[in-house]
Amino acid sequence: MSSHPAPPEPRRSTRRPRWRAAREFGYSLATLPLAILGFVYVVFSLSAGPALSVTFLGLPMLAGLLVGARGLGAAQRGLVVGVLGEHVDGPPPFRPQHPGAWQWIRSGLGDGAGWRTFLYLLLKFPLAIGMTVAAVAGWIGGLGYITYPVWRHWLPVQHDDLGRPHRGESFGDNYFLDTWPRLLLAIGAGVVLVVVGLFLVRGLVALDRMLVRGLLGPTRRSLEKARMRELELTRAAVVDDSAAALRRIERDLHDGAQARLVAMAMNLGTVREQLATGGEDVDLEETRSRVDAAHRDVKAALVELRDLARGIHPPILDAGLDAALTSLAARGPQSVQVRVDLPDRPSAAIETIAYFCAAELLTNAAKHSRANEVWVTVVGQAGRMRMTVADDGRGGARFDRAARGGLAGLVERVRAVDGSLDLTSPPGGPTRATIDLPLHA
Repeated sequence: MSSHPAPPEPRRSTRRPRWRAAREFGYSLATLPLAILGFVYVVFSLSAGPALSVTFLGLPMLAGLLVGARGLGAAQRGLVVGVLGEHVDGPPPFRPQHPGAWQWIRSGLGDGAGWRTFLYLLLKFPLAIGMTVAAVAGWIGGLGYITYPVWRHWLPVQHDDLGRPHRGESFGDNYFLDTWPRLLLAIGAGVVLVVVGLFLVRGLVALDRMLVRGLLGPTRRSLEKARMRELELTRAAVVDDSAAALRRIERDLHDGAQARLVAMAMNLGTVREQLATGGEDVDLEETRSRVDAAHRDVKAALVELRDLARGIHPPILDAGLDAALTSLAARGPQSVQVRVDLPDRPSAAIETIAYFCAAELLTNAAKHSRANEVWVTVVGQAGRMRMTVADDGRGGARFDRAARGGLAGLVERVRAVDGSLDLTSPPGGPTRATIDLPLHA
């Protein structure tokens, strides 16, 4: 299709990470106090808990300290997010399997996330020391040597064995860094220290990231459980939506087309009886009126059946998603620009979901957002399809979890095929909804 103006960029609330080396340097210095606190916490827990195990305080204390270690893990993940700009999901929340104090203690002692946090805090202590030493020696020491020709003039004057004065750093009694060849040598050593410190800090931070993801994040088992739970919820939502759709279709057929067809049959039956028994005394005006009424009922029933069928699968989708979205945009009150760039045609189910999602979002833009311009962009890549619907309206759109339809209904619809919907709509606008779907389901 022809190119169109690009939609307005959304207001981003999250900052992009920049200055990687500086952030890693700051992280290496900021993480040491938390590492010391965590190491002391673990040492105290592993010493005080078993020591008091002969009393009734030991096991509850150790269970509480294990569960409390989750807070230190959360603080470490927050530091990774705040300084390094890398998000790490936390483990599932602590929930005792059964109510009761003993069950809480038992679940706390068996809390895998707490034990993994203990292991991380023990490993993090020497790692944090190494990161701090590498950052200070490499960066601060290296920058000190690089700037040595500037600040050496403030050093005190020293004398060698022959009594000659020198203003500079000394190595032994007679070797001073106060000549230009030696100054250049100091600058070169500073550059080497900075480079070595840069790569050493980067490697240690990468190791720490790996430990954070492996020990402070969710395990594969917990992810599988969460995935199974999501699939169960999605399946339940699909079943409910299917049942609701069947009830709607049954209600529309019963209250609409069926009622009109019954009225038509009654009118035609009356006309047939009049023609069979009336002979020449048939009231042509009444007969014509009943035939006209039956004709109107047939046409109205056909319209309702066509609308009902369009609600199940719009016929325009037979021509492809591009043509369907273009036709949908042409019916709206506002200006809608459509751009579709797909490597191959999606499956019928995906096209139907994308069409109804676009229809709902365009309706919201017209009714609630009061937008003048709407942009619909569909791009396919790596087996996925991303549809973005953006408008220049007043914003403020949000999900209503209690509602079965609307935007909440779109979430359930896209989740049924392992898709996702992201909505950005700050007050004052603009609104941008991004729907990610597989190309084939």
